[in-house]
Amino acid sequence: MSAGSVAVVVPEDIGVPSWDLYELSIPCTVFGKPQPDLADPWYELRLCGSRGDQQDGDRAEFGLAVRTHYGLDDLADADTVIISSVPDACVEDGRPVDPELVKALRRAHEAGARMVSLCTGAFALAEAGLLDGRRATAHWMHTGPLARRYPKVRVDDSVLYVDDGDVLTSAGLTAGLDLCLHLVRRDLGAQVANQLARRMVVPAHRPGGQAQFIDFSVPASDEGGLGPVLAWALDRLDRPLTVEDLARRAAMSPRTFYRRLQAATGTTPLQWLLNQRIGRAQALLESTNLPVERIGALCGLGTANNFRHHFLKQVGVSPSAYRQAFPGPRTGAADGTGPGPAV
Repeated sequence: MSAGSVAVVVPEDIGVPSWDLYELSIPCTVFGKPQPDLADPWYELRLCGSRGDQQDGDRAEFGLAVRTHYGLDDLADADTVIISSVPDACVEDGRPVDPELVKALRRAHEAGARMVSLCTGAFALAEAGLLDGRRATAHWMHTGPLARRYPKVRVDDSVLYVDDGDVLTSAGLTAGLDLCLHLVRRDLGAQVANQLARRMVVPAHRPGGQAQFIDFSVPASDEGGLGPVLAWALDRLDRPLTVEDLARRAAMSPRTFYRRLQAATGTTPLQWLLNQRIGRAQALLESTNLPVERIGALCGLGTANNFRHHFLKQVGVSPSAYRQAFPGPRTGAADGTGPGPAV
């Protein structure tokens, strides 16, 4: 499958505040470095400045200069447009978002581009009217101003990111990385996204509905930590697993295990298991010819009907439709008797 082109808007005051640099670096890292062994061609990345070809570069905090060779007019030619932030004054003081940027975002959307915001970039999409009537998010510190300023937007401050098809928004900082990996997962499949996440040494998949704010008041420790029991569970996804099974393996009471896992991941044990099983199913659908019934059993999702129900609810399409979106060579015999991939 073609990964397509990604245009990233470089904010006019990049680096003020300094975490803007981090959020700008996320799409550059995910989409800008070719990964020919994962997908060839990879994405084509373009950095688009608000003032066209900035030969001298924008002066950022710490004396860093950001140089771009594309302008806002180039957004309309991209398959995906990402805006990582807007100036602080647009968020805190109500200063209007750059009208030229707003026009460029509208043109790109009308041309069919997939529109993506990270953190305060949602203010630009909202100013362009692209979030009207849609559910959207931003960093929880900024969702209040976003909701007050744009009442037509259904602001949700409790999630990592929102995928509304052709328009996607995320919370700030690391949630932006979750959304970018989600885009790779949508475009190129679970296996490619998982391998890329592994190279970046980050979790392979955090669902968008996971809570933004996770209470880490229960300290992690090496002794009795959750890592070993979660790895144990991943090796046994094809088997019935209960909270009691996991708690027993972790040498905790079910109540303590439930609390510890929710504090660490923002989700419940059963939802965590379901997320892992769906992820395993996606990888098998992409890479094997195993029948749906067999995949459901291998992932611990029971009958074909139960598997289809959960997959459709989580992913938004049926297992068969998902498989058709990822043509290519697969392992395993069509009757399910051949070898499958190591998962």
